[in-house]
Amino acid sequence: MNALPQNAQEIQVEGSTVPFFTYEEDGVNYLYFDTSKTGHPEPMVNAMAGLKTLKDGQKLVMINHKPPMGLFPKIEADFDYEVNELDNGLFKIVFSKKGDAQGATNFNDTACNG
Repeated sequence: MNALPQNAQEIQVEGSTVPFFTYEEDGVNYLYFDTSKTGHPEPMVNAMAGLKTLKDGQKLVMINHKPPMGLFPKIEADFDYEVNELDNGLFKIVFSKKGDAQGATNFNDTACNG
């Protein structure tokens, strides 16, 4: 999926700087945001805001101009992620909370470090 589905509804996410949306697809509830046109630190800030909001069973979809390599080590104890390059050269990263999440993620750590 490259585009936001028609059934998507905008939601408020505390600490975000871009619009967030929610939609359901194949029985899964998704949160979605696009930081492909923003500069740092906005992708990290918004990813952390979205991950903090994520409930068990939900997935977070991030569209960005590149994979957020500085984010992955900060969240790997609590979240799984899948990275796919889209036809338009952007990247879609889908995050989900691990079943054995440790609660180790510091959602206030939004420094990019690169």
